[in-house]
Amino acid sequence: MKKIKVCLQRPLFLGDSPYYDYLTKNVSPKIEYVNIAGKNQGIVKDIKKFKILNKTKRAIKLTIRNLFPGMPNAHLVRDGNYDVIHCAHCMSLNKKPWVMDVEYVNQFWAGGIPKKQKKFILRLLKSKYCKKILAWTKWTEKGILKEFPEIENKIEIIYPAIKPVNFKKIKSKNIRLLFVSRRFYFKGGLHALEVMDRLTKKYDNVEGTIISDTPKEILDRYARNKKIKFRDVMPKEELFFQIYPRTDILIYPSYTDTFGFAIIEALSFGIPVVSVAGQSRSDLIGDGKTGFIVEEPKNFQTEDLNNLNSLKNIINEIEKKVELLIKNKKLRDNMSKNCLQEFKKGKFSIKERNKKIEKIYFEAIR
Repeated sequence: MKKIKVCLQRPLFLGDSPYYDYLTKNVSPKIEYVNIAGKNQGIVKDIKKFKILNKTKRAIKLTIRNLFPGMPNAHLVRDGNYDVIHCAHCMSLNKKPWVMDVEYVNQFWAGGIPKKQKKFILRLLKSKYCKKILAWTKWTEKGILKEFPEIENKIEIIYPAIKPVNFKKIKSKNIRLLFVSRRFYFKGGLHALEVMDRLTKKYDNVEGTIISDTPKEILDRYARNKKIKFRDVMPKEELFFQIYPRTDILIYPSYTDTFGFAIIEALSFGIPVVSVAGQSRSDLIGDGKTGFIVEEPKNFQTEDLNNLNSLKNIINEIEKKVELLIKNKKLRDNMSKNCLQEFKKGKFSIKERNKKIEKIYFEAIR
């Protein structure tokens, strides 16, 4: 059986998406990835290392925005023994067949902000070497077409896929709520915590867990509630085998996520997710089927995530949806089954993803 060799090219700015870990570890037998980059960071244990990485990425992007506004996110990869290049959130300057996966449209620019060089970028995308643009979601596709309607025939939606872990549910008489993120405020951790605080006080059989870089002032503020446990970031293995199997509901506001791997990881364990509308949320969560999506806030600023006043109506809506799941076991169980089905035969199926991407790679070298 002929194997196609794929070079995985990462972006200029330190890519750390779990996507590439899931892509290369659950690969079709007809595909071999070489020169693997973009290693998964997952939920890293070393929060100091993560903060340094994040600051470095932001500094690089800011420098590019200031000095080279509109710089295309494209570069060469070293020639080698491969048939096709899979560009991770970037474009290739190589004169070899390449495909590009895209989480959101701004990734066509190195600084993350579309300004100039659209003609140059379009020339790359229309070239004979660019074979496919793999949009992660419908929302991604819509954003690309708004900027580059000329490449509609090259876009294909391929959802990131996860191979479900064989796990045994860790049962409890209590209903367990979870928020997990490496960035507490940025991903809506304060709002998730406030909802947990209210509901753990209202219901004797509800408890909560926060896994994040929770600030000390927040730990002090909620210290009296002994039904909420605070954990630091942890290795992916511990999260997958100790935390997710004992979780009943994920509260993940995720206001700023263009995708949100915590969402699909939780869904792969049959955990319904309550989140906030925006970006790719409706692509990931079936509202009323695998979780709930509350209305997107209007004109909010990232500073609003540091307090409980600006988005109090959204927080109240999140609370109502979580409470509905707490009170209705049948609904929770049905949603859990629906979640698992999405990874067996649905949009997040490894089998379906591999079938599509294998076809794309082979067509790229014809």
